[in-house]
Amino acid sequence: MGLSIRAYARHRGVTDTAVHKAIRTGRITPEADGSIDPDKADREWARNSDAPKAGTRQPAVRVAVPDASHDSGPSMPAGGTSLLQARTVNEVVKAQTNKVRLAKLKGDLVDRAAAIAQVFTLARAERDAWLNWPARISAPLAAELGIDPHTLHVALETAVREHLQELGELRPRID
Repeated sequence: MGLSIRAYARHRGVTDTAVHKAIRTGRITPEADGSIDPDKADREWARNSDAPKAGTRQPAVRVAVPDASHDSGPSMPAGGTSLLQARTVNEVVKAQTNKVRLAKLKGDLVDRAAAIAQVFTLARAERDAWLNWPARISAPLAAELGIDPHTLHVALETAVREHLQELGELRPRID
C-alpha cells in the first residue's frame, strides 16, 4: 500500500491539486487501490515532465501526439509523449516544411500536375508525328524503290500503328 494523494503531495513538496492534475493528465499513475507508490510516481513525474521554467513551480504535462509513422516525418510512440518530445516533433516538421519551401523557391521542385500534363502533351505530339510519317515518306520512298506508293503507305502505316499500340500498353509508374 502506497501513500495517499495528500501524503504524496507533501513528499513532492507540491499541492494535492498538482498531484490530482498529474494523475488526470497521465503524468503519474496511482495503484489499483488509489494510493500512490512514491518511488514509481517520482520516476514517472521526472520522465513525463519538462524542467520548470524560471519563476514557475509547475512542470509541463503530458501531451497526446498522433502517431506519425505513416509519413516520412518522425514517429512517436502511441498513447502520448512528453511536451519536450512533442516540441521536438513540431520543430522537425517545421524544418521539413521550410526545406520544401526553400527548394520550391529555388526552382528545384516542380508542380506534379503540371509535369504530368506536359509529359502527356509531349507524348501526344510524338504519337501524332509518327502517325503522319507514313503519309509523308511513302511516296518518295516508293519512287526510290520502284514499288506501288499506296501499298508501301498501307504497310508503313500498319507497322507504325502496331508499334504505337505496343508502346501504349506499357504502363510507366508515376511517383
